[in-house]
Amino acid sequence: MRFDHSILEHSTLEQQGPLEEAGSVQFLKATHRPHELGQQFPPMSNTEDPHSRWRLTSHYIECAGRPAVPVSGEIHFSRLPRSRWEERLRLMKAGGITVVACYVFWIHHERSEGAARFDGNLDVAAFVRLCDSLGLDVVLRIGPWAHGEVRNGGFPDWVQAAAVEHRTNDPAYLALVERWFNRLGGELRGLTGPDSNVVGIQLENELYDQPGHITVLKKLARSAGLSAPIWTATAWGGADIPEDEVLPVFGGYGDGFWVDADAPWDPTFRQHYFFSHQWDDPGIGADLRQHFSGSDAASPRSPSALYPAATCELTGGMATAYQRRPWPKGRDVAAVANNKIGSGSGWQGYYMFTGGTNPPGGLQESQATGYPNDLPVFDYDFHAPIGATGRPAPSFGLLRKQHAFLAAFGDRLAPMPSTLPDQVPAGIEDSETLRWAMRSDGYSGFVFITWHQPHIPLPAFAAAQFSLSIGEDRVTFPSKPVSIPAGTIAAWPVNLEIAGVRLNWATASPLTLLAPESLPTLVLAAEAGISPQLCLPEGTTLEGPASALGGNAYAIDATHPVTLTAKSPEGSLNILVLPPELADQAWVLDTPRGRDLALSVDPLWVGADGLLAGRSLGSPSVRRYASGTAQFEDVDAAAMQPARVRVALSAEGIRAAKPVPASFGSLAGRAAAPNDAAIEELAEVYKIDLTTAGYLAEAGHSELEIEWAGDVARLLVDGSLVADRFWDGSPWVIDTHDAGIRPGSELQLQILPLPKNAKVGLPLAAQHRRDSLDGDLAALDKVELLHWTPWHENPA
Repeated sequence: MRFDHSILEHSTLEQQGPLEEAGSVQFLKATHRPHELGQQFPPMSNTEDPHSRWRLTSHYIECAGRPAVPVSGEIHFSRLPRSRWEERLRLMKAGGITVVACYVFWIHHERSEGAARFDGNLDVAAFVRLCDSLGLDVVLRIGPWAHGEVRNGGFPDWVQAAAVEHRTNDPAYLALVERWFNRLGGELRGLTGPDSNVVGIQLENELYDQPGHITVLKKLARSAGLSAPIWTATAWGGADIPEDEVLPVFGGYGDGFWVDADAPWDPTFRQHYFFSHQWDDPGIGADLRQHFSGSDAASPRSPSALYPAATCELTGGMATAYQRRPWPKGRDVAAVANNKIGSGSGWQGYYMFTGGTNPPGGLQESQATGYPNDLPVFDYDFHAPIGATGRPAPSFGLLRKQHAFLAAFGDRLAPMPSTLPDQVPAGIEDSETLRWAMRSDGYSGFVFITWHQPHIPLPAFAAAQFSLSIGEDRVTFPSKPVSIPAGTIAAWPVNLEIAGVRLNWATASPLTLLAPESLPTLVLAAEAGISPQLCLPEGTTLEGPASALGGNAYAIDATHPVTLTAKSPEGSLNILVLPPELADQAWVLDTPRGRDLALSVDPLWVGADGLLAGRSLGSPSVRRYASGTAQFEDVDAAAMQPARVRVALSAEGIRAAKPVPASFGSLAGRAAAPNDAAIEELAEVYKIDLTTAGYLAEAGHSELEIEWAGDVARLLVDGSLVADRFWDGSPWVIDTHDAGIRPGSELQLQILPLPKNAKVGLPLAAQHRRDSLDGDLAALDKVELLHWTPWHENPA
């Protein structure tokens, strides 16, 4: 996909102001601004549906009696085998997720009227109980219209065909909803209430102009026995929602499938790579609004004065539609998240955080239902931080660092308002003004820096030096200007006090706080390309390998982990500085021993016995930080390693492709995906040989990884279609067990060529490969089988 760089400036960004000059130095200035309004306690969660742990204030969310920034991640239990639930949830928790969000898709449960099912991976009650057993809270997004790229937006076909005014207060429609809510309430009886882990319920989704309907839906849900301290509704697109009944929640995607195939990088995507106090996103759901109502979003709305800014759909990745196929990379995702924290987020919520697979039966959203975009039949990997097979994406490690920071310092951060700098970017085309913001309480705070965006590279920012007015003081740092490399995503502390020691400032991001009572350890993550410095007050000493810079500032060699000790008259603090590459491997885990810091390139989590567990490609290599020795020590792990970790499989071409038309039709100007008959007739076909595969996991974890190019690929196992994918240049990974691949299975791979002039938007690298050929594109580059090694920590 080619992007036009001549997009007009986006009007929601504040205009540029002057820089303060001091000789040849240009300071990046900001002055702390307190909350405009005093703290309020809305009825929701205070007098209505009070909860033993969760409470709303207008400035922040309170959890277990302390301010907090919850982190929610979307996972769809009905898009995952039930046998995979626990591992995915443990991995999400290890990644810093504290709240699980999930749609309850009506169509998945009640395909036939009156025959609702809650067995197998449809057992919502079992899912909620499992989350509770793992210490995870839950937000149920009960619709009844949900979308989530599901057919009819989640309505069963018989509901969609009913002679009612859908998504309104039509009594005939409400009667259908009431019956469904009562059925759902019966399943969840005893699982919601003041001590429950169900802490939120979302009503409807992307409903813009019927606040009265949302109010009625809440009454129906409460009458069905459902309750939660927090009720929410999506507020983007200028939605008119009843703020006394629901908390408005927002989103932020850096790219999306719902714009035209040849559209440039849209301003509604680009705005999320800037710090801003505008939370609305008129782009989300624009395809539905424009196609079904012919209207754009209303004027952008702000969060309610009753509640803190909260999100439920920050980009975790992006779904792949036939006509447009974005592939957000790790930093694309992490940059948006960092911007929202710096802009004042009181709740970080991601969609999706864990990918999945659609149930069989054509339940994906498609043009067949009148929706303008065709989605894959099975694939809902979403390029999520945790993919459909459970394999972490690069975004997972980057978000994990942010979430560890929120877990350790959220009680301080949550009450802090966000302050934008005196000089903000002039518009979305501005690639010269540093993008940063401050959150502070008038004394201490954090400076958030995000110098990354996709599609249009940023240059290095040559000389950054901050001048912050916080209360009576002005803090200037670092001692000399530093260059900010492109790709920097950081949160730097100012006047951070721990255990009687104050850190005036640091040019490294706090990761976590390891807190044995005798001597806590502050863990700082160095930024790639920026030498970490820190500054202490007069009278505080620093012991360890650091170079004095003058003014009680020090430089640290970040080529390896360094542990320092700061001592003041009031206390002592260890400071561990991690090099960038090790910070990217860091896992901060809550265990029976307390908070653990571990290093691993492969996924790990805390098992039911409180010990570490995970899976690795080959022998596990996990190290854990020991505060007593100030060293990382190997974790003693038991593993059952297969004979071969990665096996190349041969693929025999058994049929050549036939000529493919440039179009299979369209709706609303969007290209239509080929149907089953077209793929069966036109695709090239390969037989994948499993005779060299060796061990195939019956209940463990083996993956088929396919590198290919073309338009659409489908995998058949013993003649049955089990997986499909629209090509975007990324590897296609399939869980062999869940796909029904067993020893002796017959695997057939179909690849439909991508015509040269098909109206399909691709990521840049994929488009380059497409452009490199004169004709249609179809290729099978490699097929491999990966055997993961499950392991668990040996008891001491």
